[in-house]
Amino acid sequence: MVTRRLHRFSSPALAGLQWPVFEAAGPHDGPRVCLLAGVHGCEYSAIAAVTQFMRDLDVAAVAGSILAVPLVSPTSFATRSPFVAPEDGRNLNRSFPGDPDGTFTDVLAHHVFTEFISGSDVLVDLHGGDMVEALEPFVLYDESPERETAQRLARAYGLRYVICDTTDPLGGTTSAAAAAAGIAAITAEAGGRGLIERSEVDRHLRGLRSALRAADVLDGEPDPPPADQQLVDRLQWMRTPAGGWWQPAVTVGDAVAAGDRLGDVLDGFGDVTSAVVSPDAGVVLCVTSSPAVQADGLLLGLGTGLRPA
Repeated sequence: MVTRRLHRFSSPALAGLQWPVFEAAGPHDGPRVCLLAGVHGCEYSAIAAVTQFMRDLDVAAVAGSILAVPLVSPTSFATRSPFVAPEDGRNLNRSFPGDPDGTFTDVLAHHVFTEFISGSDVLVDLHGGDMVEALEPFVLYDESPERETAQRLARAYGLRYVICDTTDPLGGTTSAAAAAAGIAAITAEAGGRGLIERSEVDRHLRGLRSALRAADVLDGEPDPPPADQQLVDRLQWMRTPAGGWWQPAVTVGDAVAAGDRLGDVLDGFGDVTSAVVSPDAGVVLCVTSSPAVQADGLLLGLGTGLRPA
């Protein structure tokens, strides 16, 4: 059966908080899997997918064990704080493997890594566009000795775009920290804009089941990857030098050429202060959907170096 418990960490910095945890041990030997969602607390479709997956799980079909935490950042969820923890303004998914003597976010990352992720054979971290982020579904994995396994799981997730960015890694992500520890890890992105969308929950559920079949955790064969699946060499983040009103000229999924206009940042009079152009040919994978942007604010993410999978 699937068991449930409320987990508390021992650190005083995390006192008063608790984390819902599902656990399932199958009747056959197999990998130890860690499933996460809610590392960013406003990515609702991912949170809903992990919860539903564990509630519906047939444990008799499991080889190995699954530990699932559907809401890793409870305070960002409770306060509707996109991207960052309200306690210190830090991005949890740039803070792994954490620091027990650091700020709130460092401490949380440390305990999540040491008590949930560490010792796993497989990590699947479900994400999506945050509160003000439209997103084209994609999946990431990291360069590591587990690259071959991670790529197999990433492709099996069934999203069109598969990214292994070796030129400009984000750093501090769950998957990067797990890969460094010898764990086959992927980050799957679907949904966004502060919405819970049935289609995106279902997309995550299909992907999760297929990836876990590819990992020999669930019975059956993984779904074949989509015929138009593409590998992406780099995810480039476009930012604005000055705050203002963001007016995108593209939408997620658009193909662009080098030099194409991606949008403009305007001042309070409606005059263009920054014209944003594409540095390379690629595909638009995420766009900030709010007009309000601050200096050095994220405008969009561009996948470049595309080739058939």
